[in-house]
Amino acid sequence: MATIHDVARHAGVSAGTVSNVLNRPGYVSVDTRERVLRVIADLGFTPSRVARKFPPGRQRTLGLALADLANPFFVDVAIGAEEEAKSLGVGVVMVHSGEDAGREQDNLDVLVQQRVHGIMITPVHEDESLLDRLDARGIPLVFVDRVSERSERCWVKTDDVAGGRLAGEHLGALGHEHIAFAGSLGKTVQVDRRYDGFAEALSSAGRGAERLITDSWRIADGRMVGAALAGRTRDRLPTAVMCANDYIALGILAEFARHGIRVPEDVTIIGFDDHSWAEAATVPMTTVRQPREVLGRRAVRLLLDEIDHGDAHVHAHELLEPTLIVRSSSAAPRLGRSPRVSRA
Repeated sequence: MATIHDVARHAGVSAGTVSNVLNRPGYVSVDTRERVLRVIADLGFTPSRVARKFPPGRQRTLGLALADLANPFFVDVAIGAEEEAKSLGVGVVMVHSGEDAGREQDNLDVLVQQRVHGIMITPVHEDESLLDRLDARGIPLVFVDRVSERSERCWVKTDDVAGGRLAGEHLGALGHEHIAFAGSLGKTVQVDRRYDGFAEALSSAGRGAERLITDSWRIADGRMVGAALAGRTRDRLPTAVMCANDYIALGILAEFARHGIRVPEDVTIIGFDDHSWAEAATVPMTTVRQPREVLGRRAVRLLLDEIDHGDAHVHAHELLEPTLIVRSSSAAPRLGRSPRVSRA
């Protein structure tokens, strides 16, 4: 097996510089750091976990890297993780990347410099390549929510396929036939999986779904979808729209209200997440509830197991079950939908 001295020799640096790249990357120039990391990957060098042993009595501290705290989904995940860690006498250092991959890398460097025992991460992108260097440093890592189910690392996420299926079965049971799905298909694993489950449920009932593609899953994206639908003739308006998340659903609901399209009399709307305000929307929203705080709690448990068992740890994958919450925004289609009021 390659040693730290092998890495140093191939990279043309000292063993101390290699150690800094692994443990204090901020002390090393970007060019040198990247060169050393390439050699580490080429040689398959893995530092001994013994090297990351911490002094007796030092409180265990976990890192939590969140993609975007402006999204209440991640706030709830953080609350669950912090509460679970506190109950176990473990500290949490939290960083927020604002959906910026460069900022995320800087945050990960900060967590490494803080000598956290392991890191939980909801990454900006599902691509794991930038996180491979954490493995090279021997730092335990758990993915939360944003991860391919093919990943070999530890992860915990909601069963998005099951959530989409719940929404599709609900609309099928209500008798809807002209149905649409609104979301950023092809850009995120979660949205694609939700659509897969949704389409599967509709196909089983002999139905299909129109795809309304958005750039992201913000309220503004929902408003754009709502405005586009409002510009259609009455016979081309779907009777139901399944949304990739509650933000898109809220945007569509707001735009429909502005154009005089009634929910659910004219169009049924279903969201995904069940944020606290979904029930308090102008029309209480039917949505698929994710166990957001449980995601954070389970991530803490998975990470501590890897920290405690080291090389004996077996990576675990956990799919948590979603729940359909039925409220006023969904109803059976009306055969004689009355004409919409004129748009303002």
